[in-house]
Formats: sequence, structure tokens, C-alpha cells
Amino acid sequence: MKNVLVVKANNRPDGVSTAMFNKFVENLDASKVEVDTFDVYAQEMPYIGQTLFDAFGKLAAGEPFSSDEQKLMDVRQVVQDKFSKADVVVFAFPMWNLTIPAALHTFIDYIFQAGYTFSYNEDGSMNQLQAGKEVILLNARGGVYSGEGAAMETAVSYMQKTFGAMFGMNIIEEVIIEGHNADPSRTQEIIAAGLDRVAEAAKAL
Repeated sequence: MKNVLVVKANNRPDGVSTAMFNKFVENLDASKVEVDTFDVYAQEMPYIGQTLFDAFGKLAAGEPFSSDEQKLMDVRQVVQDKFSKADVVVFAFPMWNLTIPAALHTFIDYIFQAGYTFSYNEDGSMNQLQAGKEVILLNARGGVYSGEGAAMETAVSYMQKTFGAMFGMNIIEEVIIEGHNADPSRTQEIIAAGLDRVAEAAKAL
């Protein structure tokens, strides 16, 4: 039985990627997969910065953490534990301001770590430590960023580069709903067709 982690990266109740998250979870077969979820907005996740670097230094020295350092290390551990357990990781996320939401970026920051998702050899070459995982990307963007608009898109492309190229994971499916805001006459049609594809992707696991 595969372990599936579905990451929700939109806290708007009426968000299209929220609907994609819901549709995917609803269509998973609990007799075939074990499902876990993580809402990047429901869990407080401090940004990575000096607090984390201070915590790493104290960890190496065997010194106690401050309360802020402990909070960051605890939630980081939760994220890594959920990610480590998963055979398939599904991300449901919008494109906001041409890229992914900051909260999703923080989730990724917690796993983007030498010794966890990758390591370096003495000659500088890289090992991909969790390359056996599969990834599904569910993205919504109100404009059209395929074709001529592709150069402006840095949400799905960031996820592809991070999980596919950097971590060496297999992106087995991408469902992108786009243009529903650009063409109001077809909004419901576009969303409905995309959600059908989301359901199919869930049932295929």
C-alpha cells in the first residue's frame, strides 16, 4: 500500500487549487493508499533565516535551543517526518504573483537540506537521497501561462526544477487549470474539466 501525502497550499475557501486539493483527496481509494495531508496555512511555519542557523550551531555543540529555535526545529521535524513517510507527494497550489505561495516555499525550505534530500561527494558531484518518491503537481492559475506566456511562469517550473531536477523525484502527473479568470465566459467549463482530470489522477494511484 502506497503512502500518499497531499499538501494543501491555499487557504482561500473558494480557491481553485483548494477545490483541486479537495477533489483529489475525495477520489483517493482508501483501500489502496494510506492518505496523510498537510495544510501549509494551518501550521505555523517560521521562515528559514538566522534562527535556523543558530539552532544548527547549537545542535552541533550540544547546547539547548531557545524557544523560537525549538519551535522552528519542531515543525521542521514534523514536515520532514511526513515527507519521509510518503511514497507519493501531491501538491495542490495556486500561482500567485507568477510563483508559488510563500507558505509553500517555506515547506520546501524545510526539506531542501543537504543530508536529507541531497548530499555532495568529495568531488562536488551530488547524490539525490530521496529520488524514489513520486510527485503529482496540481496547479491553478487564472491567466494563460502556457504557450507564449510560458516564460512568465515560475510556479510549476519551480516545482519541476526542485522535485524533478534537484531531488531526482519522478513527477508522474501534472494537472494545470488555467485561464479561468482570463476568459469569464468559460470559467466554470475550464474549472470543471480540470477537476475531472484531478479526480482521474487520484483514482489512478
